[in-house]
Amino acid sequence: MQHLPKGTVLFTPGQDCAGFVVLRRGTIKVTLTGESGREIVLYRVQPGEVCLQTFGCLITGTPYGAQGVADSDLELEVVPATSFQQRIVDDSLFRQQLFAAVAARFADMERLVEDVVLTGFEARLARTLLRLMDHGGRVCATHEELAAEMGSGRAAVSRGLAAFARSGLVTMERAAIQVIDAARLGMHAHDP
Repeated sequence: MQHLPKGTVLFTPGQDCAGFVVLRRGTIKVTLTGESGREIVLYRVQPGEVCLQTFGCLITGTPYGAQGVADSDLELEVVPATSFQQRIVDDSLFRQQLFAAVAARFADMERLVEDVVLTGFEARLARTLLRLMDHGGRVCATHEELAAEMGSGRAAVSRGLAAFARSGLVTMERAAIQVIDAARLGMHAHDP
């Protein structure tokens, strides 16, 4: 069992995969950075979920194409690539759980594409704020971090947050946003 602190880089583009990660505690954030330097959060891996990057690398023998970072302190186990391949062959329960988790992750990726391509900006921003807020309604993120979550530009996020603030939905703090009216913000989360 490995214990890794928040901020640890687990993998980077071009790196070979050492094995299959079984996450016991914490969250891994997987991001993709374009040539322009703009970043988008592809997904987060929670305990019991599968990292598509790692799965793809192990199945195809190719290096990582994205970056994985500990979004919180982690407790994990790494199953070596050869053991992973053998478990797929020998352990039907592991295989079934793995494929179900991969199917769920693909559904998440489809929702991401739908959000980025087919959903209006205001709805995407509202959804992101509602998804990231803690129990007190606080979103601990900079405008740039929100832009990466949404696959958007920082300036557009700043304009959107300012509009939400003028409407009394949020207040802005340093490196955080306080959701004032989650119910009304929820109404903005759906395209008309």
